[in-house]
Amino acid sequence: MRRFDQRVALVTAAASGLGKGVALRLAAEGAHSIIWDRDEAAIGAARDEARALGGRIEIHAVDMMDRAQIEAAVAALVERHGRIDVLVNNIGGSLHTPFHLLELSDGDWERVMAVNVMACVRVTRAVLPHMQRAGYGRIVNMGSKAGRYGSLFTGANYVAAKGAMQAFTLQIAHEFGPFGITCNTVAPGAILTPRVERLLNERQSPAERARIVASIPVRRQGTVDDVAAAIAYLASEEAGFVTGATLDVNGGQAMSI
Repeated sequence: MRRFDQRVALVTAAASGLGKGVALRLAAEGAHSIIWDRDEAAIGAARDEARALGGRIEIHAVDMMDRAQIEAAVAALVERHGRIDVLVNNIGGSLHTPFHLLELSDGDWERVMAVNVMACVRVTRAVLPHMQRAGYGRIVNMGSKAGRYGSLFTGANYVAAKGAMQAFTLQIAHEFGPFGITCNTVAPGAILTPRVERLLNERQSPAERARIVASIPVRRQGTVDDVAAAIAYLASEEAGFVTGATLDVNGGQAMSI
């Protein structure tokens, strides 16, 4: 499929893991994908992989904790390409803070909220005026099963942050729909990226992990490709009548009506 020919897509924190999978998927369908990250080692490895796609991926070092860097990077992107059609707010994570609520410090809460919520708010705020002027935009926020149903291995700070992103999605969808902009959330379960694999190994025994897989109706854990496919749909023109939605990608492990 070539659903993203002539489209420009920005994917944050995407030099590795889920974000990289999303950027590669969009580029494979014709998008010019721009990756932001601040991990220099991951950026170098991703650049090697991106060359195989014939220049349809750009990778830039951007610290998304720095509002000035975000604003400068968005301005540079628009100057080069003239538009931003798709924004995937992938930045986030539990930052390996404690699981138990009473072990979480104020600093643990502040860091997780800063990465999962405020970084996305700043990027979205910088991108939206360009989408408004174009009369078109697709924003996909990275939520989590944790933000909808709680978590067995990440703490309350991460759960609350991802819940906040779902609420943020609803307001963006409501406020910017009249400008041709949709905003949706993808809520993955435990997707087996290297980072998640390390966290699961630290916090769950092999027997516990086997029990969890047995509880998933499709009897497997998710892959990066599963999430990238869901995001590609929500970022496409096909999803023009879908906004304010949360799409669960968890193999049926948690369901709601």
